[in-house]
Amino acid sequence: MRKVKNAENSHRDAWLETIMDEYGERLTKLAYNYVKDWSMAEDIVQEVFVTCFRHYEKIDEILSFKAWIYRLAINRAKDVLKSSAFKRVVMNSSLFSLFTSKEALPEMSLVKRSEEEVLSKSVLDLPVKYREVIILYYYEECSIDEIQELLGVNGNTIKTRLNRGRGKLKEIMERWEQDGT
Repeated sequence: MRKVKNAENSHRDAWLETIMDEYGERLTKLAYNYVKDWSMAEDIVQEVFVTCFRHYEKIDEILSFKAWIYRLAINRAKDVLKSSAFKRVVMNSSLFSLFTSKEALPEMSLVKRSEEEVLSKSVLDLPVKYREVIILYYYEECSIDEIQELLGVNGNTIKTRLNRGRGKLKEIMERWEQDGT
């Protein structure tokens, strides 16, 4: 019996390591797009993986694992944004000025690795409801149906947010070009 339990734990650990390798970086980027704090994004992803570990026995019941794990990360990031502690610590602290400075932070290099700096910064400047659909659609290559499932929002609403998000992104990028900032 003990050998069976050890084999189960070994399989669970290997499974967790696999999903951490596969989703870790992408989920961290996704969480960062909500909270704009790299260490907080990493904490969120760690909590997501703990949840995955706890739900290992029920994993076969999940229809789309990718949608489920992204939903966990999005919900946790939104919970952090709503928390009064986040607002007190990040928004009202002198650290907030670091996140809005013109200089790129070291951790931003991971987010900006495959995209131009201006585009990445412009996407991060979008309001959350537009930012999340832009990121899921273009960066994570989710379909409208997948985004609908992830966010629990009507497909037409997602299309509208994509169109408005693209318009706002264009405005932001044009301002960057004009201002040179």
